[in-house]
This record gives sequence, structure tokens and C-alpha cells, in this order.
Amino acid sequence: MIKGLKSTAVGLTTMAFMTGAAFANPYAEYEGTTLIVNFPAHPHYNAVMQILPEFTKQTGIEVEVDQLPYLKMRERQTLELAQDEGEYDLIAYVVFSKADYVYADQLENLAKYFMNPKLSNPAYDAGDLIDGYVYNIGFAGGDKGYLQGSTGSLFGIPYGSETSVLGYRKDIFEKHGLEVPETYDEMLEIACQIPELEPGMGGLSSRAASGHHAAHAFLLHLNTLGGAIFDDEWNPVVNNAAGVQAAEALKSIVDCGPEGATNFGFGEALGSFLNGDTAMFLDTTVVAGQIDDPSKSQVVGKVGWAMHPMGVKRASQTGGFGIGIPANAENKEAAFLLMQWLTSKEGDKLVAMAGGNPSRFSTHADADVNAKFPHMATFGEALQYADPDWRPIIPVWGKINADLGTTLSKVLTEDLDIQEALDGVAERTKAVMEDAGYYTWN
Repeated sequence: MIKGLKSTAVGLTTMAFMTGAAFANPYAEYEGTTLIVNFPAHPHYNAVMQILPEFTKQTGIEVEVDQLPYLKMRERQTLELAQDEGEYDLIAYVVFSKADYVYADQLENLAKYFMNPKLSNPAYDAGDLIDGYVYNIGFAGGDKGYLQGSTGSLFGIPYGSETSVLGYRKDIFEKHGLEVPETYDEMLEIACQIPELEPGMGGLSSRAASGHHAAHAFLLHLNTLGGAIFDDEWNPVVNNAAGVQAAEALKSIVDCGPEGATNFGFGEALGSFLNGDTAMFLDTTVVAGQIDDPSKSQVVGKVGWAMHPMGVKRASQTGGFGIGIPANAENKEAAFLLMQWLTSKEGDKLVAMAGGNPSRFSTHADADVNAKFPHMATFGEALQYADPDWRPIIPVWGKINADLGTTLSKVLTEDLDIQEALDGVAERTKAVMEDAGYYTWN
């Protein structure tokens, strides 16, 4: 190299270094890489499919998506993550999969990626992510073994955050001069007024079918009414006064609900609201897109949104998906770059504008997002109160949850005494926890 040119080259290199590597391309090393990701067939991830070409355009990293129904996705992941070399570079998962995968050492701890200055974008602003959802879907090893805390680590990032909100028929409320309920007492009162004011219409559409659905509905009420499944020493307290009140609330909702409400799963409960058969709907934010879709909904333009009504505290559920890097992935660093881009402020806004569920507070407050989807500001406010511990994320929860949901169904359909029912659940739960070793250190 000619001396003058060498000097110039060195000067440019020094300048780039001194200006924060202004001329660097953090994606250059990975250009041409093809990532294989596993996502669910879900409204949020349908929106993700629309924005992935922009990631490839910006980075040169190709993305192939294996999109499967949730149960098949979990089944496939269980097989793939157990291999020495897996097919997937990035996966979406629900919170109970987080517990299983981390315990089996099948998800990457993300600390080393965020510590790497070549990979970690300093403008990422992790503090803008919905914190309760980060703790719920991303952390393990901290408080109770599955939440944040001094011993916790981050294994995933929320992507497709959901929480519980109240949808209500604006036209019905205006017709009868009803105020949008702020509290549980107000909600339950209106729920049982509606069938009298609008014969043939149910008050509030809810899950209630035996098993998971009845348990899910009960937990929505238990949390905000101040109850819990366990105390701090894993003793069952589901049968205390708050538990009884939550079960009474669910029974009142079902009794004043639409015809067939005792058999409603999520699809039936949503369908009842979409068809105009109920005046209110208390469940996940993910339904907003369907309610606004004239091909699926008969109530387009008639639905308003409000916070999950307040019991003894303001609270709502944490649901949805997170994304993580399998421990056996082939392209971990490129997968981290995709994860970081998808959950960045830019990526989060892009997916929101495409109809997805954003995972940042700033996206929910964004003027462009709210101009297109006016409900986003309310959803963002609700997410400030999303409780990462609204249900216990422990290995034996599936067994306890099934028993709870089956027993609650008998309360709803056979008028089983609520206190007696919950006492039985608490007794059986105690035995399950003892067998699982939760009282070893007591």
C-alpha cells in the first residue's frame, strides 16, 4: 500500500473507532445466514410474518418459519430441543414451556448476548419492555423459582403480550344509561341486569367448561380479588374468603350469561360476544383484531374497552408468548440479532401496525399505533398492572389446575357448595405438593 493511502486508511479506521464505529455494520458477519424459527399459528405471529421481509432487507439474514398450531408446536419443540443439534434457531413458547425448557437446560441464558457489544444494541431500551410480562415469560431461577429476583436469569423476551381487559357493547350501555364498570361489584351487577334489560342477551361472556377453561376464568377473578392458590410457604389458600368470593363471582357471571355458558371454552365465549349474544367480555387482549374484523364479527364499531375491573387491587393476567434461543441452535448469535430486532422499538411498532400485540409500553402509547388501533392506549394501561404471578408456574400445576377446573365445573353445573368444593381442592393440592417435595425444607 502507498504510504499516503495507508495513512488515510489508518485515519479512517481511527475515526470510525472514535465515533462509535459509525461505519460498522453489526449484521455484516451474518449476512447470508438462514435462520429457521418455530412460531405458532396465532394472530400475533401472523402479523410477524408480514414484517420479517423488512428484517432480511436490513440485515441480509434470511428467515424460514415453521408455523404450527400451538399443541403441535409444543410437541415438535419437545423433540427438537432434546437433540444434540436442533433444527430451530429461535422458538416461541408459552410460560409453562419456559419452566420445562429452562429446567431441562434447553434454553440459552441471554446474559452473554446482551453483554456482547458487537451484538447488543445500546438503543434497545429494555426498560421499555412490559416488566410484568418480562418476569412472567422470560425469567427463571428467582423468586419461587420462576420469577425475577436476586437469583433469577433471563431466558426469553416477551413477544406477543396479552392481558385481560373488559370489552363492552357501547350501544347497549348507551341505550340503557349504564356506566362502564370500574369495580367487581359494578360489573357483576350489570352482568345480571343485562338479561332483564335485553331479553335473550347474556351479561358477560366467560370461559366455564370443565377443566382448564373453568380454572382460567376463576383465576382471572381470584387474582384481582386478592386471592392466591398458595401462601409464601406453598400452603394452599385457594379455599379462603377471597377464593370463595372468586368462585361466587364466576358462578354469578355464568348464571347471568348466555345460553349454554357452562360449556363455554375460549372459542365459544368469544363467539358469543362476536355474535352479539352478550354485552361484555372479560378475557385476553388478543381478541381485538377479530372483534374489528367484519368477516368474523357482528359487533364491529360497537365495542369499547376498559381496564380489568378492580377488586381489592388493580390486576390483570399475563398471557401470550415469549421468544428464546434453543441451547442446541446452530446460529445462536444471528438468532439473537433477530430476537433483538423483533422486540426492538422499531420491530415492535412494525408488528403492532400489522395487527400484532406489542410488548413495549412506548408502542402502546405511540400516536400512529393509536390512530390505527384506538384501543392500544387502554391495553397499555392494563399491562402496567399485569401480574406475573397470577398463577403458579410449577411442574405440578397441570395436575392441580385440572382438579380445580373439574371441581369448579361441578359448582357451576351441579350447585356443589363452593366452600366444600374449594376445601377439597386445597386438601388434594396439599397432597400433590407434599409428594412433589415442596415441604422438604419446612
